Amino acid sequence: MSARALGLALGWLADQALGDPRRWHPVAGFGSAAAALERRTYARSRARGVAHVAVLAGLTAAAGAAVERAGRRHRAVQVLTTAAATWVVLGGRSLSREATTIEGQLRAGDLPAARVQVRNLVGRDPSALDADGVARACVESLAENTSDAVVAPLLWGGLLGVPGLLAYRAVNTLDAMVGHRSERYREFGWAAARLDDAANWVPARVAGALTLASAPTPAHAHAGWRAVQRDAPAHPSPNGGVVEAAFAGVLGVQLGGSNSYEGRVEDRGTLGTGPAASEGDIAPAVRLARRVSAGALATAVLLALVTARSRQSGSGAAGSG
Repeated sequence: MSARALGLALGWLADQALGDPRRWHPVAGFGSAAAALERRTYARSRARGVAHVAVLAGLTAAAGAAVERAGRRHRAVQVLTTAAATWVVLGGRSLSREATTIEGQLRAGDLPAARVQVRNLVGRDPSALDADGVARACVESLAENTSDAVVAPLLWGGLLGVPGLLAYRAVNTLDAMVGHRSERYREFGWAAARLDDAANWVPARVAGALTLASAPTPAHAHAGWRAVQRDAPAHPSPNGGVVEAAFAGVLGVQLGGSNSYEGRVEDRGTLGTGPAASEGDIAPAVRLARRVSAGALATAVLLALVTARSRQSGSGAAGSG
């Protein structure tokens, strides 16, 4: 196995066992640096937003390339740095942990606590949500974030190694910070939102395919495929709709609807034809997300092996010439 493939597998296992680092999380440090830079770069200008993203994502990619280059002559170092970067950027275990906590709160009838907890997963205002609304928000976040925080970084890591892992996470974090359509970020956040859409276009469709492949029966997979074809285009996100529709169809529930974001109401269409998602659908969604995560790891390892063989073939051809 190539060092990159082994590092991805070890990093994925670390995320499954440990979740996000409890203290000194590098992504939180990146967010603090981005916020500090924003105080200097912000203006209601797309050009300023492009510069903001280019500096932060470019420096992160360069740092990742330097780390990978430093470990290239020592297999153990390359494995460990790839594993560490993978663990840092993945969010699968923490995502399922949050969802399981919300499920327990809803089961216990503690709606106020569930409303508070779901803020860790979604950007919508949960203060007026009923129990089913919280459950729907939780399942939708499981679907979208399984793609954004698990499938996408693994695929970029398989293709590009540490630079791909870190640069993708930087882009995704910047989208979360400034990419939303508020008055402040409508222009400044345009570049972050568009770049995140581009970085997630292929991974979201891979995540959708893995969701269908992870369905418990062919009938569930077919329902997921029909939901993607029929309902995903109505979602405002070109990527989120694909994964959420696939989850809705496979789980046999209905997702989507209207959400409130800082006073702005957004219609996310109707995804799936089953009954509205409820507390009982969270646990099956967690299990589905875990199967998708495992499938993403297998895909990323295969991608890493293929790229390693391609690099070896290229080096051999160059040497023979």
